[in-house]
Amino acid sequence: MVSDYGLPVTRACGLSSLARSQFYYKSCKDDTEVTSALQALADEHPVYGFRKLLACLKRDGKAWNHKRVYRVYRLLKLNKKKRGKRRLPARVKQPLQAQEVLNNSWSMDFMSDSLASGNKFRTLNIIDDCNREALAIEIATSITAKRVVRTLEQLIDWRGKPAAIRVDNGPEFTSADFSSWCKKEEITIQYTQPGKPIQATFWPTPRFLHLQAY
Repeated sequence: MVSDYGLPVTRACGLSSLARSQFYYKSCKDDTEVTSALQALADEHPVYGFRKLLACLKRDGKAWNHKRVYRVYRLLKLNKKKRGKRRLPARVKQPLQAQEVLNNSWSMDFMSDSLASGNKFRTLNIIDDCNREALAIEIATSITAKRVVRTLEQLIDWRGKPAAIRVDNGPEFTSADFSSWCKKEEITIQYTQPGKPIQATFWPTPRFLHLQAY
């Protein structure tokens, strides 16, 4: 009304029920640091939502209010669902290497099958990369990241802690629960590159399997 019809500000604000202080208000907010930190985390963890990104910021010692972070989150349009293939961060190529020491490197992967009744189940397979021994097979209808961590903790109590664990880019292995646990235990996660099946682990014969079903 002011620009198009030339009305005074007082008259235009009265007609639109807008306070003049709000008309003249200019924001002094500087979210540059929040934007940079949030964008960097979103690029590193493209599958994370707002709550996981906020938790990462809190772990890094950022004391920003969740409302402020969410405002920037929306301005960056990270809240909009994107269709298409799930985005994955770039992985550094880490080719398979022959291990000469036991319990130095483990590999994990999932397999699935179904019973005669049609009920499906999954198995979490963990092997030692040195002698190809199957250290554990966790069997359940659903295996979450927390259950993966629990299985590893039980295995570490028995075998000791490895230096590295090789996994694929599945949601259980890219979750915050698994990543945080490996960081706390100082275990290196070696992800296979997307589209590189040659980096996948070859599983041993059944005579080496030690089943752990709960």
